[in-house]
Amino acid sequence: MTALRVEAIGENFGEWEELLGMIRDSFACMDGVIDPPSSAGLLTADNLRQKAQEEIGFAAFLDDRLVGCVFIREKADDFYLGKLAVAPALEGRGIGRLLMQKAEDVAVAKGKPSIELQVRIELTRNRAVFEKLGYRKIAETAHPGYSRPTSITMRKEITRGTDINA
Repeated sequence: MTALRVEAIGENFGEWEELLGMIRDSFACMDGVIDPPSSAGLLTADNLRQKAQEEIGFAAFLDDRLVGCVFIREKADDFYLGKLAVAPALEGRGIGRLLMQKAEDVAVAKGKPSIELQVRIELTRNRAVFEKLGYRKIAETAHPGYSRPTSITMRKEITRGTDINA
């Protein structure tokens, strides 16, 4: 990898269509695997723009190519991490880890003790990755209309000085 950088998605961010395409590419591997389908398929450039106004977002760039993103939403006691996406051809190269670290840095800076996320029951590989990063299962939930668990809620306790690489 050459010049990998992570930037906050701010008001001057103008790559909404590229961001949408990268998220859809990243989540495409879940098509036909998870039930119900991912909400990523319902995203538009406009609602991503709205999401960035309501949440804290980070975009990863390799040179000038958009290759990853993450959004975090502040809650009363912690942060919720969602829409972590990495360009499929670049998975396993530390981009997601770097984005997760940015999210954790925000939690520490805002004095929040933890970050929660949800992973679908069927995505055992994703769950294993989050476990390696220190996230632990705290609950199972079902999407509306389902009588069985469809998602696992995971949480990581964050303290000042937490290093995701540890």
